[in-house]
Formats: sequence, structure tokens, C-alpha cells
Amino acid sequence: MASPPVSELTDRAREIFRLVVEGYIDNGQPLGSKAIAAGGKVNLSPASIRSVLSDLEALGLLAAPHTSAGRMPTEIGLRLFVDGMMQVAEPTLHERGVIERRLSEHGAIEQALEATSSVLSDISAAAGVVMVPRREPNLSQMNLVQLDERRALVVLVGQDGSIENRLLDIPAGTSIASLQQATNYITARLNGRTLEDAASAIRKEVSSGQSQLDTASRELVERGLAIWTKDASERPVLIVRGQANLLDEEALGDIERVRSLIDDLENKQSVSELLESAREAESARIFIGSENRLFGLSGSSVIASPYRDREGRVVGVLGVIGPTRLNYARVVPMVDFTARSLGKLIG
Repeated sequence: MASPPVSELTDRAREIFRLVVEGYIDNGQPLGSKAIAAGGKVNLSPASIRSVLSDLEALGLLAAPHTSAGRMPTEIGLRLFVDGMMQVAEPTLHERGVIERRLSEHGAIEQALEATSSVLSDISAAAGVVMVPRREPNLSQMNLVQLDERRALVVLVGQDGSIENRLLDIPAGTSIASLQQATNYITARLNGRTLEDAASAIRKEVSSGQSQLDTASRELVERGLAIWTKDASERPVLIVRGQANLLDEEALGDIERVRSLIDDLENKQSVSELLESAREAESARIFIGSENRLFGLSGSSVIASPYRDREGRVVGVLGVIGPTRLNYARVVPMVDFTARSLGKLIG
């Protein structure tokens, strides 16, 4: 059922509808005619307000959870409010400063992504989610530096200046000459390529016997490539923080919905696919309840925004997932600002 345009509602119907939606977002409870009349924002009797509430219910914008209860917005009503009536509240200078500081206080990009997910959770009082960038930077060199008898440090250097380190177990008795030969061999075939492209070419050359490496150096090459390949395959595609925020006092009254939502969050591949649908958006996209298949049963909302690197390329999506009574007016601009702030940290 499609919602009617806001322009088709009378002024008093719009005002009463707005009060019901904002009351629901504030406390998650239905709002009745007596409470609306007592609030003093509408100069109508409770009987007149009940009539308007009935009209709004007939339009599919409101619903009464119980016979004697007040009304609360339906998903269709929330969509009408978000698209046609919501007035966003831009982050304050203090809020912007806090977000930027928390994202930039960690050096490694992995830690910045973790911090981003936590920030999103904190500002929304829901679950924060961040898709890890799937980027394959062009590389310049790989160095193997012996630390002790059984360990070496593998340093991967990107052409953009990025550096990542991993520890590598090496056979006892490995010589410095073997480490240097493996380093020179990999670097010569790595420069200007992605790791995936270089690893494929190196493995073909090694397996065909054309590498002219000695046995020790060949084993080091294979180990060095393996540790990075394994790291990429096991790296999470999604970071989720703040699931505990979903267990508030109101949620405990509908524990099945919360259990369904938490189960959905565990399905990280499906969550990633949902976030991917916001990849081409210019700013935050809002999915309310059953508008998205994944969270339809739990009746949850998703606010997602793409984030870009310094060249303007979309490298991932971040957002929040929570109950449909999310404070959209506050959270939407916060999500957008967080996306821009994270983008500044992506090389």
C-alpha cells in the first residue's frame, strides 16, 4: 500500500500525525487522543483528535496495537514522515569534533574501521556496521626481516606509501642470504601489481621450475605469499558493534523480534549485500522494516551511507541497524558525516 503525498493531508492531520510519529520515536509507545490534547500543541477536543487518528489509520499511516490503545506509525507512515516531513538536525561542532577525533586517534586503517563502527553505535544507540574496504592497492615491495631463529617480519609496502606487517614462522637455520633472495625475487615481480596478480604469477613461475630459487628461498616465498593470502580471505567483510544496545527495556518486551534481529546481524554476508545496495547513493539511504528482505521479520530499520577514498571512489558502506523508532532526523546526518570523516582517512 503506497502512502498518500503529504500535500493531501490537512494541516491538522499533518500536525497530529507528526506528534504521533515523534512520540513513538521518543519512547516507542503509542499516543492517544487524550495525551495529544493534553500536550497543548493541537487546539482540538479529544473527540476531534480521535476522528483524525481514525482517518490516518484508514490511510494506512497509523495503527492501534491494542483496541484501547493509542496509535503508532506503520512502516508506511514512517516512510511518509522520513521522506516528506522530517527536518534533519545537523551535527553540532562538538559532535563533529568528537567523531573526527575518535576515528583519527588510531593509526592503522583496521583500527579506524573498528572505531567507526563503535562511533555509529554510540550516536544511534543501536548497532553500528562498517563494510571493510575491498581494495587491492598496487604494491612496490615486500621485505622479509629476520627477528630471531624462528620468526621473520614480513613488510608489505604499497605504492601509495601504505605499510602493513605480519609475523612469519620460518624454519630453524634459515640464512639471511635466503631471506634476501626471497625478498629480491618477490619485490622484482611485485612492483606495480596487486598482491593477487603478483602472487598468481609467482606461483606459476615457482611451480614450473623457472624461478631459479634455491629450496630454502622458494619455501620462504611460498610462506610469505601464503600468510597474506590467508589474511585477505579471513579478514571480516563487516564489522558490527553495539548489539547490546538493541536489548533496551522496550526491546525486552518483544524478545522474539530482538532475537530475530541479532540472528540477522550474525549473517554478515547478507548484511553486506544489503549495505551494497546503498553503494551508489549520494548520501544516506533509509530502509524501514519490511522494505528490506533481511530485516523484514525483525521489523528493523537500516540507515546506510557510502564512504569514499580521497579520490572520490566508493570503497565501502557504513551505517546503523536498529528498531524502526530510530531518531532518523538526528542519525541520518550523523551517518553521512561519519562517512565523510572516514573517507578522509582512506588513502
